[in-house]
Amino acid sequence: MRYKLDKSSHSVYALQYHLVQCVKYRRNALDSKEIVDVLKQKVYEISETFEVGVLNIECDKDHFHMIFKSKPTLDIPKYMNTLKTITSREIQRNFPAVKEKLWKGAFWSRSYFLATTGQVTFELLKKYVDNQGIDHATNTTD
Repeated sequence: MRYKLDKSSHSVYALQYHLVQCVKYRRNALDSKEIVDVLKQKVYEISETFEVGVLNIECDKDHFHMIFKSKPTLDIPKYMNTLKTITSREIQRNFPAVKEKLWKGAFWSRSYFLATTGQVTFELLKKYVDNQGIDHATNTTD
């Protein structure tokens, strides 16, 4: 089993995440290339500040998907709050017409989907961990 690993002074890690963030009430507010470009630009800028590597980001009209990697020290709630606050502010500032599609100025849904991703399947990892134990069938100690 091989991982592409990142390192810090006291740890070795491989942390990748899949994020899905929806526009409030699934409104079609990400409906132009210009809006999507501003969103992506801001996400990259914010992520750089948090030392987060954006591996991929793509948008539909009412949500976006992002795959990113981070250090174990990432404060995920703070990162998510910053992403949502700044992207909302910048999109609404640069594209005032988008406000007509929103409800009371709220751009992003409060909730989001976040899952860890792996470089190996869960089944392979479980099998690897299972094989690390002492073989109890051959242990004759009572």
